[in-house]
Amino acid sequence: MKFPGRFTSGVLMLLSSCTALAQSELDVRIKPSNDELKANIEGYIGSLGDRDEEALQRFSRGAEEQARKAAQALGYYQPHIDSEVKGGEKPRLVLKVDPGEPVHLRNVTVRVEGPAASLKSFRIPKSDALKPGAVLNHGHYEDAKRLIQNQASRYGFFSGHFTRSTLSVDPRAGVADIELIYESGPRYTLGKVSFEGDTPFDDELLQRMVPFKAGIPYDSELIAELNQNLQSSGYFEGVRVDAAPAASKENAIPVDVKLETRKPRTMGLGLGFSTDVGPRAKANWTRHWVNAQGHSYGWEAEVSAPRQNVGLFYDIPLDPPLTDKLRFAGGYQNEDIAGTDTHSKLLTLGPEWHSKLPSGWQRVVSLKWQREDYQLGDDSGLSTLLMPGVSYSFLKSDNRIDPHNGYRLQFESKVAKEGLGSDSNLLYGTALVKGLTTVFDKHRFLGRVQVGGSATNGFKSVPPSLRFFAGGDQSVRGYDYQSLSPENSDGDRIGGRYMVAASAEYQYSVAEKWRIATFVDQGNAFNTLELPSLKTGVGIGVRWVSPVGPLRLDLAHALDDDGGIRLHFSMGPEL
Repeated sequence: MKFPGRFTSGVLMLLSSCTALAQSELDVRIKPSNDELKANIEGYIGSLGDRDEEALQRFSRGAEEQARKAAQALGYYQPHIDSEVKGGEKPRLVLKVDPGEPVHLRNVTVRVEGPAASLKSFRIPKSDALKPGAVLNHGHYEDAKRLIQNQASRYGFFSGHFTRSTLSVDPRAGVADIELIYESGPRYTLGKVSFEGDTPFDDELLQRMVPFKAGIPYDSELIAELNQNLQSSGYFEGVRVDAAPAASKENAIPVDVKLETRKPRTMGLGLGFSTDVGPRAKANWTRHWVNAQGHSYGWEAEVSAPRQNVGLFYDIPLDPPLTDKLRFAGGYQNEDIAGTDTHSKLLTLGPEWHSKLPSGWQRVVSLKWQREDYQLGDDSGLSTLLMPGVSYSFLKSDNRIDPHNGYRLQFESKVAKEGLGSDSNLLYGTALVKGLTTVFDKHRFLGRVQVGGSATNGFKSVPPSLRFFAGGDQSVRGYDYQSLSPENSDGDRIGGRYMVAASAEYQYSVAEKWRIATFVDQGNAFNTLELPSLKTGVGIGVRWVSPVGPLRLDLAHALDDDGGIRLHFSMGPEL
């Protein structure tokens, strides 16, 4: 096959160029060995590009000078450097470096003067690399300057400057002196926050989202917190916070916020599956604001084979509006508690006060009226209860979707008094503790303990929603969902006064998003605290970390019953 001469020439030129690109090579040899210095010299010189042997000869002097600068940056001011170009298929530039003795620090003065000196959170660089006797490293000197300047910028010392900023080196004596003296000047303050944009909200509501008062000393973290508060409020699609020192008056910086309101309504649909309830569908609709005070309302629903429910809510933001609110909620649920012989129709209604305590705990104080029409085996009933209650929860986690370390604590209690809107006396409580830790990146240990109990003068009148059952994906694996329960004389599962369930699990990461697991679960629901009979399940599983959290597939065997192997599938964060 023949090609036009011009095309053939072009191909040969391209091949020649590619060959040249692949040939140039830098070889840095340091004696005695010094990996840090070797990497710094290679970084200073960079790629040799497409230089051939002749070009490397011309470049060698420049490479020696770059290597000298790289050595000085790490404190080696009297290096001996030789260069040599070796030809062949892969021309190489060889640099032989004897770094010599490094320069050591003699006198080091790092000081902050002015108001910043009395600010405990303003850190002065005090690393071992800046102590007399340490090897000089220009990078550490620059890092110290940068740390001071960054802190000055964070804490509002915008007129601060270095009155002394010197690095004096005496190569022959092998010593260097550092003097860094920073005069902070006055600390600026945060002024009034003003909001701009076409928003339907009262300024009073917006001001309640501001995490600081006018006149407080400047801190860039407060500006970031304001931005985060507005973003997470659910009211806005766009937020821009400006606090420019150049606009300050008498060292007070005005804070200007530009807001873009989001669409008022959203709707969500979703499908899911777990072996507890099988396929399920979810839907929700939210009106994110109703009025200038930021009230909102909406509904959510879930449908699966054993359970169907719908809930309505109306929220009134309190102070602070991001964590505290008054919610009026109602709902209806139709559920088969533990098979076809146990059925419940539950209607609930009542207010809830949600708040976040200074300690980080989430608290919900509620007053719930519930009416439940139920059937437990051959027994049926209609229960009416008016129950004040309180719940506390705390979550510490290093990642919301796929944590590696953390724990969750949850406690709930409620009470009903016969004659005060209730047809029976009842004291009800539950507790949940979960923990997760990761060791050496690949080894994960999870633990879970759940307990629940009730006290009443008429257990037969306690509805199924306030009785305890165990078994299933989130309880005791190896047993069906809510299959562990006291039974009546006909063998119907009717729920118990008490419940305990515990789990210990080990996971090993076999790939970036894949883990294998082994576990043991134990628990049961019962009516007496005297030596309760606990059921045990053991098994193995696989975890895949999806964008919405881990997907869990487990094979579990019930040790105390002839149940064979059961498959469990669930998804969501592990805390």
